[in-house]
Amino acid sequence: NLSLVRIVVNGGNGMRRNRKAFWALVLCVILCVCLIGAYYWSHTVEQEATLENGWTLILVNSRYTVPQDYAPNLLTLSNGEQVDERIYPALQAMFDNAREEGVYPYVTAGYRTHEEQQRLMDERISYFIGEGYSESEAARQAESWVARPGHSEHELGIAVDINADSDEHSSQDVYAWLAENAYKYGFICRYPEKKSEITGISNEPWHYRYVGKRAAQEMFLADICLEEYLAQ
Repeated sequence: NLSLVRIVVNGGNGMRRNRKAFWALVLCVILCVCLIGAYYWSHTVEQEATLENGWTLILVNSRYTVPQDYAPNLLTLSNGEQVDERIYPALQAMFDNAREEGVYPYVTAGYRTHEEQQRLMDERISYFIGEGYSESEAARQAESWVARPGHSEHELGIAVDINADSDEHSSQDVYAWLAENAYKYGFICRYPEKKSEITGISNEPWHYRYVGKRAAQEMFLADICLEEYLAQ
């Protein structure tokens, strides 16, 4: 009889331990799900970009949108393209020095309106549909080449596409010069090939973004993109 009592008591204690272990496991699972959900939400939900780091370091990408009240102070270049007037002195100095070294850059795209960005996206989607992609897949392919409206740095006025004056020099020579010198004037190559997994944009050696001289130099020396710089 005493042996039977011991078995019953020990069995009861074992059941209580099993219940505690079970509920501890359940709580761990719930906690893990919550943490994963919070991480996913914070890395996927679109948010409006802020100016907490100043206008030179505003982050606009697939996650952060151009603020609705953002209004660049536009200046019109000689070829009709527009840029925020605050980057013009640095842009002009960079172009002047490039030309002194026998390289002739040319701004092929500056500020774009939301509507202009939408038109470019629609054209790229149509191109991929013509290549045989479904509409949904064409949209995904297009986003690796063209930023969605509201997510383009061109809507900020502080990013420019730079190619060569075709009458003077090749674009490859311009890209090479910019890759080595643009940081000295406060510009970064925004979408380098080796950072495409972070930026979400394929290699664009022509797309340069103004961030200011200090930030540009730090990014150049550390070989990091804007997302990585701001994360630090």
